[in-house]
Amino acid sequence: MRAVAYEKFGNADVLEVRDLPEPHIGPDTVVVRVVAAGVNPVDYKIREGYLQGLIDVDFPVVPGWDVAGVVEKAGLDTPELEVGDEVFAYARKDVVGGGTLAEYVAVPVRTAAKKPESVSFEQAAAVPLAGLTALQTVRRSGLDEGSTVLVHAAAGGVGSFAVQLAVHAGARVVGTASEGNHDYVRSLGAEAVEYDDGLVERALRVAPDGFDVILDYVGGDAIDTAAALLKPGGRIVSITDPRARSELGGDYAWVRPDAADLAELARLVDDGVLRVEVAEVFDLEHAADAYRAVETGHTRGKVVVRVG
Repeated sequence: MRAVAYEKFGNADVLEVRDLPEPHIGPDTVVVRVVAAGVNPVDYKIREGYLQGLIDVDFPVVPGWDVAGVVEKAGLDTPELEVGDEVFAYARKDVVGGGTLAEYVAVPVRTAAKKPESVSFEQAAAVPLAGLTALQTVRRSGLDEGSTVLVHAAAGGVGSFAVQLAVHAGARVVGTASEGNHDYVRSLGAEAVEYDDGLVERALRVAPDGFDVILDYVGGDAIDTAAALLKPGGRIVSITDPRARSELGGDYAWVRPDAADLAELARLVDDGVLRVEVAEVFDLEHAADAYRAVETGHTRGKVVVRVG
C-alpha cells in the first residue's frame, strides 16, 4: 500500500511516499480503507523528536491519528462495527508507527465510531483529535449555562470546536484570535479579542468581572495572563502548559481516544451544533506540504490529506 513514512526524526523533509505492507488485523481492531486523514500539530512534534520519553515510536513511522474511511476487515471481537461501515477515529495507539497517512490503517474499535452522515470524509477526518480535545476539556472545565468563558486560539482546530460547545452549553464566550479571524470567531457565536500585548486590558473591557473558565489551546502568555483574567474561584484548563495545574489549581489535559465521545461528536455535527472548518486539503503525495502548513501555526480550522 502507499503510505507516507519517515525513518528518522527531523523536519517535513524526512517524509516520503513509499510502499509498505498492509496492516494485519487484530481481534479488537478493524482495518479501515482510508479516504481522508487529519493533520495535527502533535504529529510534527513527534516527528521532530519532542515527545521522546512520553510516547515511543516504531520506525519507519507512518504518522497520523485522525482518519475517516470505510471498514475493509473486522476483527474477531468487534461487534460495534462491520465491513462496509463508514467510520472516523482518533486511532491513537500505545506506540507511534502504523498511522493514518496510508491507504489502510488498523484501528482499535475503542477509538472509532460511525462517521457523521451529514459531512464529507474530509470534514469527518478533521474532527477526531480536535473535537475530542475540545469536548473533554470543556467537560473538565465545569462550565455551564451562564458561565463567562475565554477560549484561547479560538479560530484553530480545537478552539473552533470548543467555542461552539461552550456556546451550545449556554456560556458567554470570548475568543482570542488574530484580527483576520475575528469575523470567523464571531460566526461561531463568540466575541473576539486580539491576542497580543494588551490582552488583559482588552479582555477585561469585554468582561469586566473576569472569566469563570479559561480554555488554553495555545500556551505561553495564556498562562502568564490567566491569574489576572480569572474570577475568584475560576478555573483554567490547558492542553499546553502544566502550570495550569501546578500554579493555578486548574487542569492540564491530554486527550483520550473514546468511542462514545466520538459518537457524541458525530451526533452534534449531524444536528448542526458543530460546524467543521477545513482550511485546506492536500493529496497524499503532498502530505509534507500539509504538515508545513500546520507548522506555521496560522491555519483556520483543520488541514486534511485526501488518500482514497
